[in-house]
Amino acid sequence: MPPLTHGVSAARIADLTARAAATYRAARPRTAHALAAGAGAWLGGVPMHWMTDWPQPFPMLVAQAKGAWLEDIDGNRVDDFCLGDTGSMFGHSPAPVARAIRAQARRGLTYMLPNADALAVGVLLSERFGPMRWQIATTATDANRFALRVARAVTGRPKVLVFNGCYHGTVDEAMVRLHAGRTEARPGLVGQVADLTRTAVAVEFNDLAGVEAALARGDVAAVLTEPVLTNSCMVLPQPGFHAGLRALTRRYGALLMIDETHTISTGLGGYTRVHGLEPDIFVLGKCVAGGVAAAVWGLSPELADRFAAYDATRPPGHSGMGTTLSANPLQFAALRATLAEVMTATSYARMEAGAARLERGLARAIAAQGAPWHVVRVGARVEFICAPGPLRNGTEAEAAHAHALEAAIHASLLNRGCLIAPFHNMMLVSPATTHAQINRLIAAFAATVAELFAGKTTP
Repeated sequence: MPPLTHGVSAARIADLTARAAATYRAARPRTAHALAAGAGAWLGGVPMHWMTDWPQPFPMLVAQAKGAWLEDIDGNRVDDFCLGDTGSMFGHSPAPVARAIRAQARRGLTYMLPNADALAVGVLLSERFGPMRWQIATTATDANRFALRVARAVTGRPKVLVFNGCYHGTVDEAMVRLHAGRTEARPGLVGQVADLTRTAVAVEFNDLAGVEAALARGDVAAVLTEPVLTNSCMVLPQPGFHAGLRALTRRYGALLMIDETHTISTGLGGYTRVHGLEPDIFVLGKCVAGGVAAAVWGLSPELADRFAAYDATRPPGHSGMGTTLSANPLQFAALRATLAEVMTATSYARMEAGAARLERGLARAIAAQGAPWHVVRVGARVEFICAPGPLRNGTEAEAAHAHALEAAIHASLLNRGCLIAPFHNMMLVSPATTHAQINRLIAAFAATVAELFAGKTTP
């Protein structure tokens, strides 16, 4: 018998990959011509290097996107379950956000001063996520960076504890992993010269004993965590993990920093509000402004007072926090529209119901083929994982990845009219996603899995 990759033979994976690539090319001659003519000005041929991480032979060139679909310049319309990897989680260009952008464009785009929308946004943020003292950034990476400066300032400690396999944008402290029981820099980092182990320590998710051992050294300023590991095969917290994490951080004087950039899919107020977490620092990016680049970070009232006391005594000079275009009026217009009119209980109820429908359909397709895979869901976020589950930590999540197999599945789904996230097997259901779109994704997935496991060739 030939060796299997997560239950599938390498020959079937290679065959599906080759046929999917040929189908994709044949459907996009205009795209191929446009890229050949115009992509050379970009480093690597794309505006951001990760745009080549999609498993297709060349990127799609999007002509338009609306609601839960997008269309490329060849006229191929696909159901979008990637939704900008959460950036457009509430659908492309929600009407209230589009109206707010148009109105603000007539009043100026940036001027380094607050406006009336800014005051309204502060109130809305506290209503949605809790009584924090807020600041604005342009990306969640920046928000995490700035908040970590506050954590180090008020604690006087240098290190940040992160979980193996975590996602916090490109924050330096998150670019470490746990390997053979030791913290080390993640492989592949470009131009890395600083020793990241001097400022970060990695622990396995769900390992409270490991957390305590790290905190007991007394040099950890903050624990930076997602409520759920989301970027390397989704890992759910085990019962009692978050309560234990909160208790340990308080016992050892470290701050608890919750990054909801992906887990905002959980429900209104994110995983933090739905599950009653009590962070000292709260961070949220991507979809918080309906697709406009914006992020927020907030300090608990107690921590805000501690930082104010520190700030009053530090010498004058640069804080190392803030960027010129952050907290601009376009962000505030989009934030206000999103928080007040888009990020609502009604939207989340629709998303939750659709995602539950998708979860059941994917699980049925897996069971029908006897595949050794599983499905996991956090609110509107659904993921199929090509390995048995549930997974417990980042090491297991990394081992569960089957890159060639997943790429073949992604390519097959796209040729069947369904786009999912490129870096993992994540699918999002937005308020605009219809039952018909969910049914099409389930059918496309079922056909792809049947093809892989039964060796059937479909058109």
